[in-house]
Amino acid sequence: MARQRGPRKLGALALLAATYCIVSGGPFGLEDIVGKSGYLGAIVILVVTPIIWSVPTTLMVAELSAALPREGGYYAWVQIGLGPFWGFQEAWLTLAGSVFDMAIYPTLFSAYLGQLEPGLGRGAWPIVIGTGMVLVGVGWNLFSARAVGRGSLLLMILYLAPIAAIVGLSVAHLVSHGRTPAPTSSHHLDILGGIMIAMWNYMGWDNASTVAGEVEEPHRTYPWVMFWVVPLVTLGYLAPVVVLEWAGTPLRLWATGGWVDIGRQVGGPVLAAVVMGAAAVSTFSTFNALVLSLVRVPMAMADEGYLPRVFAWRQPRTGVPVVSLLACAATWAICQRIGFEGVVLIDVLLSGASVLLEFWALVALRVRQPDLPRPFRIPGGLLGAIAVGLPPLGLLILSAVRTASERLGATNGLWLAAVIAAVGPGLYFVSRALRAKPFSAPAG
Repeated sequence: MARQRGPRKLGALALLAATYCIVSGGPFGLEDIVGKSGYLGAIVILVVTPIIWSVPTTLMVAELSAALPREGGYYAWVQIGLGPFWGFQEAWLTLAGSVFDMAIYPTLFSAYLGQLEPGLGRGAWPIVIGTGMVLVGVGWNLFSARAVGRGSLLLMILYLAPIAAIVGLSVAHLVSHGRTPAPTSSHHLDILGGIMIAMWNYMGWDNASTVAGEVEEPHRTYPWVMFWVVPLVTLGYLAPVVVLEWAGTPLRLWATGGWVDIGRQVGGPVLAAVVMGAAAVSTFSTFNALVLSLVRVPMAMADEGYLPRVFAWRQPRTGVPVVSLLACAATWAICQRIGFEGVVLIDVLLSGASVLLEFWALVALRVRQPDLPRPFRIPGGLLGAIAVGLPPLGLLILSAVRTASERLGATNGLWLAAVIAAVGPGLYFVSRALRAKPFSAPAG
């Protein structure tokens, strides 16, 4: 009788591509950083933000992923380090934030296609296109984690090629005509607002940890991926901004969706259309890779009995948590027209709070399990583990101060994020009272 093969695992390069798509998806989305802060301000923000946010976070992810390569990733770290209550809060903050984050990608995707063909932006077409994008993501994820990782590499090439063309043409212009410094911004520079957008563009380093059980040699692969992905993402943001500043690209072009106008100025209408298509591909690639990550969280919660056991069922050949995938996708599709103008700010606060719990778990595990094998260890002992979390903490405090002034109807982003977070403890005690026995797949 032939032995049934399990799912093939993600290799280092595929995990690197998936992480890049989760965090970045290319420079699409950073236009408002330049628009708000000017070229010099944007360059400073794009350099400083990874130093005080990305590097500490990836160090934490590298240590915990290598030491505890569990399905559910950050949920498992916090649960083991801080206990079930805080593990549940970690999952709640992540899943609640995903409603704001994931629901906007179908809307963006349909908006990009609507720019290519205006008729697709009217009537019911945006909903139809957005729902179709969700269904394609579901279908792709049903193949396996490995299929999503390998597909992310292909999608990276597709959406980065037009940006590379813009950079290449701009460099050619510089060589033939010399530098034409862009005018500085004449209006008030919103540096803190730019940092908030940059944080959103530099978030998600921990997301790929949820598929650790489906990664080849995770104790080696995760530190390697974290080492390389930060400079790749940072370079992908900085290089085009610096080159376009040297080429004298006007600041007025740096608004939401501005890459299309920049492509038109640099290479004409054909390049503008290609850039628009690349933006749609980038939007889908980020959504697709985030689906891979996020659907493993309800699966891990069901394994612990906090959700109905059916959420823990995985297709034997692919390892995909099918019920969790379908439930999450349905939620995101339904909420795709959520329309909160402050969605980025809320997502930053909820996701940032979950990351702070991970830093807390890092310290707690150093104290409670000092002998836990750590193939990668943040240097400096306990003080090093504490110190690495201080810069992100400071940045999130600044973000909370800024969000308090952002109005969302009758309230503001900070209060709305606080209310969402406050629901978590109540859900925990209700879920605990109804808690099912941990799930175990039937034998055979």
